[in-house]
Amino acid sequence: MIERVGRPASSVLVGIATGVVILAVAIIPFLNPVWVSFEQGRARAEAWTGYSPAQLRQATDAILSDLIVGPPSFDVAIAGEPVLNARERAHMTDVRGVFVGLAGLAIVSVVVLLVAHRLARGSGAFWRTVRRGAAVLAVGVLVAGVVGTFAFDAAFDVFHRLFFAGGSYTFDARTDRLVQLFPDQFWFETSLALGALMVLLCLVAWRVATERVAAGVARRPSGSPVLEPSR
Repeated sequence: MIERVGRPASSVLVGIATGVVILAVAIIPFLNPVWVSFEQGRARAEAWTGYSPAQLRQATDAILSDLIVGPPSFDVAIAGEPVLNARERAHMTDVRGVFVGLAGLAIVSVVVLLVAHRLARGSGAFWRTVRRGAAVLAVGVLVAGVVGTFAFDAAFDVFHRLFFAGGSYTFDARTDRLVQLFPDQFWFETSLALGALMVLLCLVAWRVATERVAAGVARRPSGSPVLEPSR
């Protein structure tokens, strides 16, 4: 028998999948060299690193390439000197692992949504679950945004503790290039922009889901019962 998508376990799974896909889509624009260059300019990365604009671009573009495309060597050198030391390269390798994990989870989430949509035959139950998932994520992002705005350092540390071993992500801005290339201001403003885009995507998903639910209601003859797949 076909399980109803509206059942609690299925609803939670679809809601989580909705949130994961929104998060993954929202991150993509911020891996763009245009955005990274813009924020590095605002955060004065040239002054922190002592690199010329061309050297800054060379180092940053190589790191982004290793992060997104691979292989994750992170061994770019400027004037014959490695940009990142061993600890920084190890951390960036860990970061790539997190990105790969998120990409895999996003693919699985897309499959979950497609299968659930097919099993539910695009019913209102499916779209109401998507709508709830988007709404919950939006509220969570807004709460995290408020906390992060007033306690960014603490929130940043908690985030890193969730994904990385203690001590592997702490660096000295006076000597370590990684935090000179991507200063605190870079991460603060990028986090705010990411949160804003996630909320926008949640609103889009909520609107689309609401329209699908309304369209399903409008297609039913007046007074007809709502039919769901049998258990």
